[in-house]
Amino acid sequence: MKTILHQSETRGHANHGWLDSHHTFSFANYYNPERMHFGVLRVLNDDRVAPGRGFGTHPHDNMEIISIPLEGDLEHKDSMGNKAVIKEGDVQVMSAGTGVFHSEYNKNTDKEVKFLQIWVFPNAKNLTPRYDQISIRDVKKENAFYQVLSPNKEDQGVWIHQNAWFHLGKFEAGKSETYQLKDANNGVYAFVLDGEVEIAGQKLNKRDGFGIWDTTNFQFKSIENSRVLLMEIPMN
Repeated sequence: MKTILHQSETRGHANHGWLDSHHTFSFANYYNPERMHFGVLRVLNDDRVAPGRGFGTHPHDNMEIISIPLEGDLEHKDSMGNKAVIKEGDVQVMSAGTGVFHSEYNKNTDKEVKFLQIWVFPNAKNLTPRYDQISIRDVKKENAFYQVLSPNKEDQGVWIHQNAWFHLGKFEAGKSETYQLKDANNGVYAFVLDGEVEIAGQKLNKRDGFGIWDTTNFQFKSIENSRVLLMEIPMN
């Protein structure tokens, strides 16, 4: 088993007034040659957007972009004609493929929106762009990891063009679980949303990130009440 620890305070940080963002991997003006990606996981941004503000229309291509709201309402518009609002309990995916323009705004004028912006390299280039969002409220479990993303259209959660599985979990203190990788050639990047946990013997606190690879499974324990995102992705 191989691991890498990225503690919360070591992330890149940019505060633009309307946007307060922490970058686990190199992004925009934050550049760290040792923090370019973890496997095909290219971007993990922890964003807070001021009331009524947001990202104006801008382009992307050849990237799988996943948004997971943590608090508040995020309004999406894109060049494919999609208009939608996502909130906590939803997951959004946009396959940029050959190219797409989109905007993301805080729909509310009285409170921040907090969300994770995640980019994953696709398994093929110049695919047809697509958009999807789902509610995961009905599949949510207590004290267990539940799937919110996979490579398969028929599976639970959204799907992307990559051999990846994302799981969310909310745990009470003292609860434990064994995570079994779907593909032994993959790795897992764990991101602690709240609380304190132990993964493969490593203690992690809120907003710490931890990469694991060269293993088929690992042990998880919640030391305090916690929320965790597991991102299983190819390592090449």
